[in-house]
Amino acid sequence: MITVDILLNAYRLMCVAKEMATTYENNRQLCKYVHSTSRGHEAIQLAAAFHLLPCDYVSPYYRDESLLLGLGFTPYQLMLQLLARRDDPFTGGREYYAHPNYRGQDKPGIIHQSSATGMQAIPTTGIAQGIQYLERIGSDLLKKGAGGELPVVICSLGDASVTEGEVSEAFQFAVLKELPVIYLIQDNGWGISAHSEETRVMDAYDYAAGFRGMRRLRIDGSHFQDSYDAMGRVIRDVRVTRRPYLVQAKVPLLGHHTSGVRKEFYRDKTELEMQAADDPCLKLRARLLDLGLEEEQLHGIEEEAARMVAQQFADAVAAPEPDPGTVGDHVFAPTPVVIEKGERRPAGAEKVMMVDAALFAIREIMESCPEALLYGQDVGRRLGGVFREAATLAERFGDHRVFNTAIQEAYIIGSTVGLSAVGVKPIVEVQFADYIYPGFNQLVTEISKSCYLSCGKFPVQALIRVPIGAYGGGGPYHSGSIESTLLSVKGIKVVYPSNAADMKGLMKAAFLDPNPVVLLEHKGLYWSKVPGTEEARTIEPSADYVLPLGKAAICQSAETTLIEAGETCCLVTYGMGVYWAKAATAAFPGRVEIIDLRTLYPLDEELVFGRVRIHGKCLVLTEEQQTNSFAEALAWRISSGCYSYLDAPVEVSGALDLPAVPMNAGLEAAMLPSPEKVAILLGKLLSY
Repeated sequence: MITVDILLNAYRLMCVAKEMATTYENNRQLCKYVHSTSRGHEAIQLAAAFHLLPCDYVSPYYRDESLLLGLGFTPYQLMLQLLARRDDPFTGGREYYAHPNYRGQDKPGIIHQSSATGMQAIPTTGIAQGIQYLERIGSDLLKKGAGGELPVVICSLGDASVTEGEVSEAFQFAVLKELPVIYLIQDNGWGISAHSEETRVMDAYDYAAGFRGMRRLRIDGSHFQDSYDAMGRVIRDVRVTRRPYLVQAKVPLLGHHTSGVRKEFYRDKTELEMQAADDPCLKLRARLLDLGLEEEQLHGIEEEAARMVAQQFADAVAAPEPDPGTVGDHVFAPTPVVIEKGERRPAGAEKVMMVDAALFAIREIMESCPEALLYGQDVGRRLGGVFREAATLAERFGDHRVFNTAIQEAYIIGSTVGLSAVGVKPIVEVQFADYIYPGFNQLVTEISKSCYLSCGKFPVQALIRVPIGAYGGGGPYHSGSIESTLLSVKGIKVVYPSNAADMKGLMKAAFLDPNPVVLLEHKGLYWSKVPGTEEARTIEPSADYVLPLGKAAICQSAETTLIEAGETCCLVTYGMGVYWAKAATAAFPGRVEIIDLRTLYPLDEELVFGRVRIHGKCLVLTEEQQTNSFAEALAWRISSGCYSYLDAPVEVSGALDLPAVPMNAGLEAAMLPSPEKVAILLGKLLSY
């Protein structure tokens, strides 16, 4: 039941939000960073905020400052982010206004999210997915309200964002799994300068009708009491039924799209006057007067809001700037795995294939960690992965822990953000490296930046498995290499084992790492069926074996006397390149040292540079197309770091610069490196 006190509190915060917007507009030189305000959206935002509990989660979007005020954040805290000041409690001056993140006991949790339109739908649905799983297993990690209330999740979106394909992936998963998530759609009719009539044939409410199981509600989001009552009903319903809901709130846009895209650029006077008539603040003021409150009391609230905002803005302007020396902090959270542990070659153990080493590693992980999940396309009970890399896992651990997803690479990757935030530890799989690109938006925009832009509050613990590489006739969409693309993304780690022991040790370390790790698994090495790859089968390490990321290995040594005579070189490679290198060096006994990088980022520069300086000659070998590749970048780094030690230019060997790997086996071989091609370059190097 709504009370006058609730109405007065809402009016007070609306006055604060209005005064904040006016202050920013009147101080445009100080408020130089791009920002949006909540003018016109205040009623629905406050209505939602007032019903949330500390056990809940909410993902505001960039216009949701009133929602943040309703949760209890102060104007000063928000202004510190507006001005990108050091003490910005969310991101330390790194992120735009109204881009919060929060972990605490007094307010709902807020994961970091980007400005990219609609992208928060997947990570936030991942929170609901994680909550559902914690409920099912009865985990102590599940936060509950003081009265035992179960948490709900709110994902706030603008109506224009619903046309994004990733929003539909989130809706699909939410209704399929019946997740406790509420999609709050604030519909002001605009997507920057494009009106809804130009860009979509249906609004969010009508669109949601296509997702069977999504309950729906349309409301006037400019009317606070109606919004408060509606959000109360919806939130109470989802707390109990644990099923998704969509609320479409029609609201006016009274401010600019952003401070940089101003309303007078594209909106006419008549339309602006019509919108102004729906001002939630004026509507609530009139309602309070109808209830018998005095004009003088409301005027006092307005004056107090103006005084408070002025003082807190002055305090924020006077707050210190960030220390430039901290700009590199929080790229990654510290990892617990820093040294190699366990037995790599335990007595009595048998040799295993790489694919089995991966399978056994995940089995041991899931046995020891009840919060671990495995999901992706075709990894479930019927098939266990197209390479049988997840065979028997669903039978052993249940369909709630090992399951198939739809063909939704964006959801597979992006949902790990939300799962990680609530303490679930996802292992996900993209079926082929060639198909990772639909998930790249989430990887780049959300996952990679989360730790850095939340100042370490929300690192994303995610192990992303990606079968990669050519393996004999796989064709143009099942044979590609993507490591250079991945390595252009900062904030993720990239691992690439070449044998079963490394696969198991690196997978265990990647799982324990609190940061996002992409594990590239070469399909041609899975079963050692490609001639010359028999050594990819190794003794299976012990269950407690871990191999730190960022540690390369010397997998073939040169003879000391030849090194001293200057007749050797160092070959740096990874993955299938290890086996091409071993075959090629048979023609140069004792003269070539091979370094297996094992981890591409972080890179073991210390070992690579140290060994190159000893040999004075180096070849970098990759399966990727050579031009502009990671291998070429590494060759430059070696040249720069080892310049005075080199007897010859650093050479690079990679695939031909073709758009795709051809299907025909002969054409594939012509494109890729081979022992014969590598041997030619080695002969050239060793002749110096």
